Amino acid sequence: MTSPTVRRRRLSAELRRRRVQAGMTLSDVADVLEWSPAKLGHIETGIRKWPSVMEVSALLKLYGVTGGQREAILTLVRESRLRPWWTEYEDVLSSAYVGNEAGAVAIDTYAGILVPDLLQVPEYTALLARAQGRSERSVERMVAAYLKRQEALDRDSLWRYHAVLEEDALRRVSGDPDLLHAQLRRIVDLQRGNDRVTVRLLAASAGPHAGAAGPFTVLEFDEDEASLAYVDAPHGGSIVESEEGVRGCQMVWRRLNEAALTPEETLTNLKRLSLLT
Repeated sequence: MTSPTVRRRRLSAELRRRRVQAGMTLSDVADVLEWSPAKLGHIETGIRKWPSVMEVSALLKLYGVTGGQREAILTLVRESRLRPWWTEYEDVLSSAYVGNEAGAVAIDTYAGILVPDLLQVPEYTALLARAQGRSERSVERMVAAYLKRQEALDRDSLWRYHAVLEEDALRRVSGDPDLLHAQLRRIVDLQRGNDRVTVRLLAASAGPHAGAAGPFTVLEFDEDEASLAYVDAPHGGSIVESEEGVRGCQMVWRRLNEAALTPEETLTNLKRLSLLT
């Protein structure tokens, strides 16, 4: 079963599609069910995260959805209401992003001057958390949460994880040879041992490039689900759902890949750096 977050978005889209097929507006449905249009709008946009089975049953009855189709949608409702592991770490994670990451079949990510989250060794995650001013308890929770997230790289449902890694991200920990060595070895081992994982190094000599605006990730899903992008920011990142916004991120991603070393060149350079540390 895929992520409850993805199930919720799929449920919202399906309910919106069924209403349109029934030839009804939000106001039409709200009048019949004696709901506010805002309530239905929240369900259809996913702002109201957990519509009940009873509420969705009422909508499906109104839309004339019966039999196996009705049961399939109600199954979506039940699965969307499950409480996933990442809700236990909302103080150190963006649940909105991680919920989508957990259901993605392809992840393309650029983390700017940082090592991408799913590639980090625990020591690097802890260093980053302390640099953000977190308490030691929060540092421990962030490390635990990132380790849990990294299990996504072994999911059978994940087709692809591609990362563009800035050489400068590695240089920033060059003052700690043990940490740098551990981080390099993890990336090399993943590159060699996991067919889903591809890392491409963006050399400092590449100069200014398309990723200068900042870190972002593009997530792809199965079952014809629309792709999403996540754009990071100091105040907290935002999810981009518009086709235009996602296409813009995908264009930047392609340019970054053009500027980066090939996977083979990347592996050679990382192995050389690892031997030097």
